[in-house]
Amino acid sequence: MKERLQLVVVTGLSGSGKSTAIHVLEDVGFYCIDNLPVALIPRFVELWESSQEEVRRVALGVDLRERRFLAEAPRVFDELRRSPDVALEVIYLEASDDVLVRRFSETRRPHPAAAEGGAVADGIRREREKLRPLREIADRVVDTSAFTVHELRAALRELVERPEPGTMTVTLLSFGYKYGLPSDADLALDCRFLPNPFFVEELRAKTGADPAVAEYVLRRAETEEFLTKVVDLLDYVLPRYQREGKSYLTIALGCTGGRHRSIVLAEELRGRLAARGHRVVVRHRDVER
Repeated sequence: MKERLQLVVVTGLSGSGKSTAIHVLEDVGFYCIDNLPVALIPRFVELWESSQEEVRRVALGVDLRERRFLAEAPRVFDELRRSPDVALEVIYLEASDDVLVRRFSETRRPHPAAAEGGAVADGIRREREKLRPLREIADRVVDTSAFTVHELRAALRELVERPEPGTMTVTLLSFGYKYGLPSDADLALDCRFLPNPFFVEELRAKTGADPAVAEYVLRRAETEEFLTKVVDLLDYVLPRYQREGKSYLTIALGCTGGRHRSIVLAEELRGRLAARGHRVVVRHRDVER
């Protein structure tokens, strides 16, 4: 009996990193096909089931270039999710409008959803609206606005490396409110009420990864009380998210600039959740800003 096919569909906004993602997945052992028509995906799976090839991991790049994409995708993905032979993961990549405009400006490519000679920003807005239904049915939404190629590689590796069956991956994401809420957060926790190391001269240039900054934040009674309450909340909600079939949960922790308090809390929660048996990854979105 064949092992289940791990099928990852990479989709999302033009300029968000889909081509890079396909190359990354190829590097980590996936058989990759870019721009396969959605209507042919079930046929591709049928061919895989009848073949003798030892291919167990496949990644497909799908985007707006495929005309029947939006109409066919929900039905096709629903059928694949019901198949006992396929473990489907739909990853939707996006980025902020200003980042997408800059990326298109740097490459000097026209936006595929813009009218001939039209502004890139108009094409981005049009494509974002058209893809909204697909974003809602994706398993994971990843905002690549602040990612370097190396960070995107690491994030995708975390997404596609499958944990033990029945476990859930918890991502702790530190961020700065001055740069906006992360669009891929399931829960957001505001830690701006804690004393800010930015106003301590010897700590300002450091980050929350520095032991001195961590000690400054963690020694406060209100920090420990906050962490205790957060862990109590997660002890309650994580099993229930998992029971509902959720494989990934992103918890965003925000401070003003995303360089001090939020990093300290994300790292501290990493240890506390891992000690409870959770699979935890940590990302610091704004630490380099």
